[in-house]
Amino acid sequence: MGKLKTPLTELVGIEHPVVQTGMGWVAGARLVAATSNAGGLGILASATMTLEELQTAVSKVKAATDKPFGINIRADAGDANERVDLLIREGVKVASFALAPKPELIAKLKDAGVVVIPSVGAAKHAKKVAGWGADAVIVQGGEGGGHTGPVATTLLLPSVLDAVADTGMPVVAAGGFFDGRGLAAALSYGAAGVAMGTRFLLTSDSTVPEAVKQRYLQAALDGTVVSTRVDGMPHRVLRTGLVEKLESGSRARGFTAAVLNAQKFKKMSGMTWRSMIKDGMAMRHGKELTWSQVVMAANTPMLLKAGLVEGNTDAGVLASGQVAGIIDDLPSCAELIENIVADAVERLRAAAALVQ
Repeated sequence: MGKLKTPLTELVGIEHPVVQTGMGWVAGARLVAATSNAGGLGILASATMTLEELQTAVSKVKAATDKPFGINIRADAGDANERVDLLIREGVKVASFALAPKPELIAKLKDAGVVVIPSVGAAKHAKKVAGWGADAVIVQGGEGGGHTGPVATTLLLPSVLDAVADTGMPVVAAGGFFDGRGLAAALSYGAAGVAMGTRFLLTSDSTVPEAVKQRYLQAALDGTVVSTRVDGMPHRVLRTGLVEKLESGSRARGFTAAVLNAQKFKKMSGMTWRSMIKDGMAMRHGKELTWSQVVMAANTPMLLKAGLVEGNTDAGVLASGQVAGIIDDLPSCAELIENIVADAVERLRAAAALVQ
């Protein structure tokens, strides 16, 4: 099998330009270590972990692999600085962020030799974080699962690549990727690699309950919906009974359920109401959310946990990219990455042969 050397593999020191995203409740130590051992970049999801749980997860990953891995941190979390300190102390290679971290935080990480990779949803945001010193960006098109934007990867990716062309910053494409064709296409656009969430959720190394994986595999290409009823922001999820109920029910009823789930989240995370309100105010300031949306945001971890951890697809929410409708197997991370890279190499060679 040929190798693919890109600015991403060079920057992070990984073998293949394939990233496993930091999905809450899914991207734990086992999946991250399996991805990194397979030559990709595994990213731990810290937003659904307490600081102690994150420390334990990092120790487990380090015990299982000596390859580079990353941690995804919520830049607006009240304890973001403590999480960054832990990441630096443990010598973790990559810090990834769903929301762009402030320039001071980027500078702190870079001073410690950490590679900083925020996720962005628009060209202007990519340009901004490039100016702040970010090392690379992940750009997710509307096909992606979880919080997502309205623009398809086929348009968002070139717009971001054009916006940062003069900076030389590597761009990683996400949203709709699951095989070698997608990786070859992303590299042809000028991306430095691909990031995948749902495809890694649907592997034998993922700890998501088997029955839930089967529910994903049964989904058709139109089996997801972008709902604002989960947490007030556009969220791509599988069409389950609960989601259909949320979509058709009254907003007042959804808000009441969100308040109850916020109480459960408070208990589970050990957070005080004061720290939750402080986090909520930071979120509200950053995204111009209503208070109703802020309360609903605390709803999300509990609804996702019910589905992805407890396996209750009736009471939970299953974040999913549209690719769930085309995936029909559960390979190991090693098999998945090897097949994707081999297929991409073959397709790039075939494409090069077309040039006269």
